[in-house]
Amino acid sequence: MNVTLAVKQYISKMIESSGPGMKVLLMDKETTSIVSVVYTQSEILQKEVYLFERIDSQNRDNMKHLKAICFLRPTKENVEHLIQELRRPKYSVYFIYFSNVISKSEIKALAEADEQEVVAEVQEFYGDFIAVNPHLFSLNLQGVARGRSWEPSMLSRCTQGLTSVLLALKKCPMIRYQLSSDMSKRLAESVKQIITKEYELFDFRKTEVPPLLLILDRSDDAITPLLNQWTYQAMVHELLGLNNNRIDLSRVPGISKDLKEVVLSAENDEFYANNLYLNFGEIGTNIKNLMEDFQKKRPKGQQKLESIGDMKAFVENYPQFKKMSGTVSKHVTVVGELSRLVSERNLMEVSEVEQELACQNDHSNAQQSVRQLLQNPRVSELDAVRLVMLYALRYERHSSSILPSLMDELSRRGVSERHRRMVKAMVEYGGKRVRGSDLITPTDAVAITKQFFKGLSGVENVYTQHQPLLHDTLDQLIKGRLKDSQFPYLGASSLRDRPQDIVVFVIGGATYEEALTVYNLNRSTPGVRIVLGGSSVHNTKSFLEEVMSATGHSSDRVTGSGHQGNRR
Repeated sequence: MNVTLAVKQYISKMIESSGPGMKVLLMDKETTSIVSVVYTQSEILQKEVYLFERIDSQNRDNMKHLKAICFLRPTKENVEHLIQELRRPKYSVYFIYFSNVISKSEIKALAEADEQEVVAEVQEFYGDFIAVNPHLFSLNLQGVARGRSWEPSMLSRCTQGLTSVLLALKKCPMIRYQLSSDMSKRLAESVKQIITKEYELFDFRKTEVPPLLLILDRSDDAITPLLNQWTYQAMVHELLGLNNNRIDLSRVPGISKDLKEVVLSAENDEFYANNLYLNFGEIGTNIKNLMEDFQKKRPKGQQKLESIGDMKAFVENYPQFKKMSGTVSKHVTVVGELSRLVSERNLMEVSEVEQELACQNDHSNAQQSVRQLLQNPRVSELDAVRLVMLYALRYERHSSSILPSLMDELSRRGVSERHRRMVKAMVEYGGKRVRGSDLITPTDAVAITKQFFKGLSGVENVYTQHQPLLHDTLDQLIKGRLKDSQFPYLGASSLRDRPQDIVVFVIGGATYEEALTVYNLNRSTPGVRIVLGGSSVHNTKSFLEEVMSATGHSSDRVTGSGHQGNRR
């Protein structure tokens, strides 16, 4: 169950099927992202692909010495572009791969356009999703809901994305969905419809325990995407914005030209791969070790290149040094910028109060802490608003809620009306009336004791006490205790054994904190393999946009200090 590997295998199979010779890779906007997340340009160059082009680009040259590998989503526009291309072919031969099921009528239209017989093959390769991490995928969709219902085009795109993940992983699952969410039920039915219609594609070897697809709704846990993060990948996305593995650092004070945009990919950056899920304190230590290691290995300025052997050794090691020096400067820059933002925005204090709001049930303490931070000029507008949102979700029905006075406090701070309206939108989106589950449990004595010991076992725990609701849901599912009354099966049959292969999809977007939960569950539960997906992977800013569009305020864009969240 590795989505990165599934997409990589599809792409290398496409390139190998076309045989030896120089090639061009023709893609659309979405498949460009799908490929670039799992392969670097230099890796693809080694496979004799010397040119990357967009199918919708008008000014491509005729290059009859190149073979064309087309990897495209099966949309009407792409089929139309291909028809035009085949009528006046620019390359010698075409290998066409669609990222999802294509209709017979469209295949017929392509065949009719291929008068010069340049098409060598047409196939479906189901890589119709962004493989973010081996156990995390995204569809890069923003604004999937209108109120509590689907934006119609988004329902079909999520259905396609989800069925392609199932086909890529070779799974024909039983489906469970969140009963409190009509959108979950609609998506479950839509996926089931495709599985029934394309039953031949889903005819995989039966396993003893059938795989399970669990469909959830983001509005059941609006707290997780609002929290500041302290593990590397999640923190980078929260503070700098990760978009298809790229970070825009152009606004960093004094940034050098070659670091204005950097790529962070666990596939070909060992330091990043080893530190993805470590907390900020550990990363600081590891960066220091990386630097020291680099100092030791760096060719000394005075190093004498006396013998041919010396020169040969230097030249052989040089690419390695160059690569290492790139890695070092990239991570030092990223961690340096995270560090600057943490102190500039007072994030340690902010995060401590966020965690208190998310995990503890102490109203008098919480209201004081939030008030205090709202009066601190170093706390950014975005952080002030998120604290009030967390308070509103946590103490929505508390008899002595001070929400109106916190809203006045935001006005006094000069927080824009748009940001203030988001607090109401958040409660509308993920408040008690909407939730199907028990997101906020009254803290009992046992839980308090557990928290107390947790707090003693190391300082960073104050910032990482929170567990996403997804953790409990999956824990119950694995133990066979997830209630059918809240998460019914679609259709008559149900699982008798504990599930082994689980695909979870979150309508309205997943988060890197949830990806960490899944990573840890995969490691600690032998025999269980979980893959998490979402219509997108959110940070706070993109999540607020999602909420605003779902609650009908979509003209409002989210801004705040730090960098723009990934806008898709």
